[in-house]
Amino acid sequence: MPVSSRDPVGQTQRISAARLIARAFAFAALWTVLGGGEGWAIGVPVVIVTVAATSLVPPATRWSVSGLARFIPYFLWNSLRGGIDVAARAVHPRLPIDPAIVRYALRLDSTLARVLMANTVTLLPGTLSARLHEDALEVHVLNASADLTDMLGKLERRVADVFGQQLEARAR
Repeated sequence: MPVSSRDPVGQTQRISAARLIARAFAFAALWTVLGGGEGWAIGVPVVIVTVAATSLVPPATRWSVSGLARFIPYFLWNSLRGGIDVAARAVHPRLPIDPAIVRYALRLDSTLARVLMANTVTLLPGTLSARLHEDALEVHVLNASADLTDMLGKLERRVADVFGQQLEARAR
């Protein structure tokens, strides 16, 4: 028998028995890993309560597995590039920096996507998220002359892909 829950707009959603069973197996597997395969007297009730709780609370946003799969290598590569960039600047004899704060207008429509964007920006070469506004992100950059808009635009498209969002074209 399907379980009902309400989404943020108030529409009723149905969760199939197959999904409930899949969640139960996933949480049981997690309990097995965390508990070393022991403690099932506590684990079974925890799994049941967790399945029930996650069935009653609708997801806040949708995820794209393929978008996430494309985002992970991008994230890892740029994290490595960011670390190398900062290290190279730190050991350079003249410390080549021209810092500035740049405001980037966000097109992402969910808070979670914006937070992921802000946290990922910090790992890009020469950047650090300074402040997240509702409609914009302030970024501290080590090189004010760098083409930050292009780099942030690429990142924003990757983050949108993770959440299955379509970004509107930027006004010129």
